[in-house]
Amino acid sequence: MNSRKVVKLFFTTLLVGSISGAIVGFILDYHVYTEGTFLNTFFGLIWLLGICAAFSLISQMGFFAYLTVHRFGLGLFKSQKLWNYVQVIIIAFVVFDLIYFRYIAFAQPNETIIHYLVMPIILLFYGLLVAYLKAKDTNQGAFIPSLFFIVVITVIEWVPALTVNDPKWLWLYLTPLITANTWQVLILHRLTQTK
Repeated sequence: MNSRKVVKLFFTTLLVGSISGAIVGFILDYHVYTEGTFLNTFFGLIWLLGICAAFSLISQMGFFAYLTVHRFGLGLFKSQKLWNYVQVIIIAFVVFDLIYFRYIAFAQPNETIIHYLVMPIILLFYGLLVAYLKAKDTNQGAFIPSLFFIVVITVIEWVPALTVNDPKWLWLYLTPLITANTWQVLILHRLTQTK
């Protein structure tokens, strides 16, 4: 992949992440951004685009870190199959931890663990969908790495919002991360293929 394609991946990911996050942020706080003058709306949108661009930059760092870890894992385990098993175990631990530790940390006396199942299960099913699309476009060997990236790396990138546990910040932070991560996974093979 040449430098022109890297720059294209960088800017398109930045655009996808910041616009998607700004849309969700605007919807979540619609009354805040629409009350007052036009300048309130304008500067509110600029702020949303900026903060979501920062989150999509975190996504890009996570993507290139995962590409390095993936190569390291393949070299360490000497087998794609064994490395895939390790990744599946890590995915299971991350989904469990996302449910259990958030429940332990934030549950109110009247809440059950069911309240903390929804978001991790949605993320897992979303990861399965993206991994299926990636495997369909490339090969079956891409399924587990794509699922690992969408679930595990997204959760790692999402940790600052998870520790706050504010629903608005959870969605405002997750949206640019998940859209940017999805974009990177689904576009990478198109950028690297030779014509």
